Amino acid sequence: MKEWGAKSTGLNPPKADKAAGLPNPVKTYSFKRGIGFLFGGFMKKIALILVISLLMPLIPAQDVASSAIIYKGIASWYSENDPGILKTTANMEIFDDSSLTCAMWDVPFNTNLMVTNLENGKSILVRVNDRGPAKRLVQKGRIIDLTQHAFSQIADLTQGLIKVKIEII
Repeated sequence: MKEWGAKSTGLNPPKADKAAGLPNPVKTYSFKRGIGFLFGGFMKKIALILVISLLMPLIPAQDVASSAIIYKGIASWYSENDPGILKTTANMEIFDDSSLTCAMWDVPFNTNLMVTNLENGKSILVRVNDRGPAKRLVQKGRIIDLTQHAFSQIADLTQGLIKVKIEII
């Protein structure tokens, strides 16, 4: 019989010598590890998800929605006296040019927007209730139509067009 330190061909591992009291050098594995063997990884994932979901409210987060600039462009105003203006808005409200509302594409109805005049720094909070400006004007840089009253709060109506930035509130 070969000793542990003796060279072997590697094909046949040394066998145990029961008379000498040597253990069998070949390790055997048992596949009976219990229920943890089947669900160990799964339970770890569930525990991790649970810990993360419980700790997430404790982690301070920056309010992205209130500080993210979503558009910069040109604003205009419109009123019920303008030609082609309907009596109702796109979300079927009665159009009121004395309200603080606006028309904008790509923003859901009833979204509140902070519109800031870039020339004088004045801001106004408006709610999206209509669609506009006309697509041909959007291609030229116009991004929002404010009601007459909303526009007058941040600029003189005689200006007609102003440069603005728009933030979701």
